[in-house]
Amino acid sequence: MYEQFFGFKEKPFSLTPDTEFFYRHAGHQEALNVLLVALRNGEGFVRVIGEVGTGKTLLCRQLLKVLSDDCATVYLPNPLFTPHELYQAIASELELTITEQTSVQRLYQMILQELIRLRDQDRPLVVIIDEAQAMPLKTLEALRLLSNLETEKEKLLHVFFFTQPEFEQRLAKPQLRQLLQRISFSYQLSTLSQAELTAYLEHRLRVAGYQGGPLFDAAAVRQLYKASNGVPRLINLMAHKALMSAYGKGLHRVDRRIMQAAIADTKGADSLPKSGFYESVSEIGAVVLLAIVTLLLLRLL
Repeated sequence: MYEQFFGFKEKPFSLTPDTEFFYRHAGHQEALNVLLVALRNGEGFVRVIGEVGTGKTLLCRQLLKVLSDDCATVYLPNPLFTPHELYQAIASELELTITEQTSVQRLYQMILQELIRLRDQDRPLVVIIDEAQAMPLKTLEALRLLSNLETEKEKLLHVFFFTQPEFEQRLAKPQLRQLLQRISFSYQLSTLSQAELTAYLEHRLRVAGYQGGPLFDAAAVRQLYKASNGVPRLINLMAHKALMSAYGKGLHRVDRRIMQAAIADTKGADSLPKSGFYESVSEIGAVVLLAIVTLLLLRLL
C-alpha cells in the first residue's frame, strides 16, 4: 500500500519470516554459532529458548539455509504429532516411500537405513522442531528413542528444539528425564538493545529497497524501543503501523506523535496515560482506513 510512496520494493516490516530480512544482532548470531558448534561436536539434542516474538521461526529458516549445502534437514513447524505421525513426517521429509499403513516399526527401520546412507555421504541429518513446547510428551519420548540410532563413534541424528520457556516445565516431568539429560547445549535468545533497534530498522528498510534519509526520528525510535522492549515482532508491528499512519498523512518521516499513535493502537488506549498524545489513540485506525479507501479509488480510476 505505501511501498511506492516511500520508495520500497516490498514492505520492510512484514511479520512473515523472510530470511532476506534476517538481521544478525548479537542474540541471533550467537544462537547460530551455538547450533553450528554443537553440530560440529556431534551433539544429539540442542534447544534454543525464546519468548514469543523473539524471532525463533526466522532463526529456524536461516539455519535451514546455512545447513542446506552440508546437511540433510527436516523442518517441523507444527509439532502436534502422535509418535506414528512424527515418524511419518520425518520419513516424508526424507522423501522415503511410505503409506498411511506403514507401521511405526517399519518407519523406524526405513529412517535408520536412510541415516546410514546419509552418514556414508557425510551428510548428517538435522531435525529442526519449531514451537517444541507444544509437542506431546509421548512424541518427545518417541523422538528420544529415534535418537538411539547411532554408531559406536557418532550420532546419526541431531535434533534442534526452538521453543518458548514453557518447554522447561515439560522437560522437568519424570517421564522426560532421559531426554533432559541428552540435551547438552542450550541458548536463551535475547531481545534487541536500543542501539541494535536503530540498526535493525535501517537494515530492514535497506533490504526493502529504501534509499532515502532516516525515516524514524530519534524520539520515535526511543518510543518504539520502550514500547516493544526490543521484541522483533512488536517492533515490526508498530513500525508498520507508524509507516501506514505517515503515509495516510502524506508525511515522509515518522515522528514521536505518529509512533505514539501506532503504539497506542497496538497496546490499547486504556494502558496509556492521558497526556497530550492521548488524542492520537484512534488516529491510526482512521488513517489506515483512509489509506485503504484511497488505494481502492485509485485502482478504480
